Amino acid sequence: MPPPYVTRDLFRFFGELRRHNNREWFNENKDRYLFEVRDPLLGFIAAIRPGLRAISPHLSADPHPSRGSLLRIYRDTRFSRDKTPYKTNAGLFFALDADKDADAPGYYLHLAPGEVFMGAGMWHPGADTLHAIRTAIVAKPAEWRRVRGVGLSHDENTLKRAPRGFDPDHPLAADLRRLSFTTGASFSEAQACAADFPARFVRACRGAAPLVKFLARAMRLAF
Repeated sequence: MPPPYVTRDLFRFFGELRRHNNREWFNENKDRYLFEVRDPLLGFIAAIRPGLRAISPHLSADPHPSRGSLLRIYRDTRFSRDKTPYKTNAGLFFALDADKDADAPGYYLHLAPGEVFMGAGMWHPGADTLHAIRTAIVAKPAEWRRVRGVGLSHDENTLKRAPRGFDPDHPLAADLRRLSFTTGASFSEAQACAADFPARFVRACRGAAPLVKFLARAMRLAF
């Protein structure tokens, strides 16, 4: 069994970063970030790539350090009141192939002290994508009900009324009012630090594949 890609050092690093979220501390500890967080997660991405490609050959799992599946640790503070410069979690995103700047469903892994989860689907897609998904739900209600059986995440931000052009009395009206279409699975830190976590994560992704596939087809993306 290979050594784990996620270790307690990752959670310890982000716990300290929460308390010292400034450039001085990060610059002093950047080597720790590279050694304890970034490089092991690039290895994790490479390790799960075959498993994700078995779910769909169109899923991207790119271990490139600056433009791949590992999201930047630097926060975009331009439009935020919170000016702390760094994210206090590691985020990995594995999307289906799509045109640049286009919405695409996929899988997300979140790693933070006390909070480890996989998310699948689409969170707050654009207006055109929402319309395409809602149209697909109306066109294929039986298939959507089967997909919904994977367990959709609760969406606190929903429309109060049916979207324009859709029947407010439709049997799936509650789903048509959704602004996000996601599901997920939670893990403990101990599970994340185990050597079998890549396989565990891929199994969770496979379980959510019906939702990702439905969304992809609604958007006319290959799955």
